[in-house]
Amino acid sequence: MRAVICQNAELDVRDRPEPVPAKGQVRLEVLRCGICGSDLHARTGCDDWAAMTARAGYDRFARSGEEVVYGHEFSGAVAEHGPGCRRTLKEGTPVVALPLLRSPLGVETTGLSAAAPGAYAEQLIVEESLMMEVPNGLSPDVAALTEPMAVAWHAVQRGEVGKRTEAVVIGCGPVGLGVILMLKAKGVRTVVASDYSPGRRALAKACGADVVVDPAQGSPFDRTPGKGQLKDIPSVLELAVGTREKLERLPVDWWHAWRLGEALGGKPKFPVVFECVGVPGVIDSLITGAPFWSRVVVVGVCVGRDEITPMMAINKEIDLRFVLGYTPLEFRDTLHMLAEGKVDPRPLITGTVGLDGVAAAFTALGDPEAHAKILIDPRSAATAP
Repeated sequence: MRAVICQNAELDVRDRPEPVPAKGQVRLEVLRCGICGSDLHARTGCDDWAAMTARAGYDRFARSGEEVVYGHEFSGAVAEHGPGCRRTLKEGTPVVALPLLRSPLGVETTGLSAAAPGAYAEQLIVEESLMMEVPNGLSPDVAALTEPMAVAWHAVQRGEVGKRTEAVVIGCGPVGLGVILMLKAKGVRTVVASDYSPGRRALAKACGADVVVDPAQGSPFDRTPGKGQLKDIPSVLELAVGTREKLERLPVDWWHAWRLGEALGGKPKFPVVFECVGVPGVIDSLITGAPFWSRVVVVGVCVGRDEITPMMAINKEIDLRFVLGYTPLEFRDTLHMLAEGKVDPRPLITGTVGLDGVAAAFTALGDPEAHAKILIDPRSAATAP
């Protein structure tokens, strides 16, 4: 079979042996595969990433000298069952699967480990237990976005947002656009999106953002309704003293009234901020710029070191939450949201290439005005998106 190999930052199409499924595994014919920002970063920065994951106990992440087949966002069709499979889904069934694969050394990350080749190929191996049938005739293009949209859904779930939450999305690349789509699917009424790129701001609007902001022209936190949000220390101090003075006038003990007010939701309001950039300095800028008590959900992947000013976060009681991936249930729920039309990620798809066009697609994705998500169709002859 043909596959795109990355080795020492070079992308080449080569012939490889047809993969053979082991016990409990299934071979798929790849229908579509998305090019993820993680793939772009891994091409030149995988050694730093591998060193980091090794510190966390996983030492089999892709390294630059290895032959690695990227691709963890995919849809496919069942081609062959390995031994010990339940064979619930017959050959030809359209499916998606979580990108994890058992090996003799443990569970590997499909498409980001040399031991688990990904879907930049005509075929790949998945675990039958992690495979799910694509329902409702969902197209292979949209089904392939189950994985990145599950990442966004997990981030939104971790943000603990409600309909009245004021959400701010920083960065409108594919990750940020996915978060916007999932925030609107969750019913959030106010979503403010911020990006320097006019093209990405337009995509954010197409994905449902209520307000789009060019950060060169102003802070996204100035564009939220912001009723009840506090943005400086004097306001916080005045709230404490002023509230105490007002409660003193009531015919009950002030502390009973204070507790009742908190129980009824009378605490100061704050936005939930989704950091979807992954560039050093962004988290610290959000700590500085966001209102007091803001919840910041870090979705963007910054592999290198970063710095924050803890005292600023302490002064403002900023809540930092870091997210990664999704659960199998979130993956399943995302697939069904796509299949039922509750989420439409098609605005993200800006191009398609065949295997021979992957290198050109990597280059094209460097221009935020040109592309957001490029899909790979292994049967396409397209050499440019």
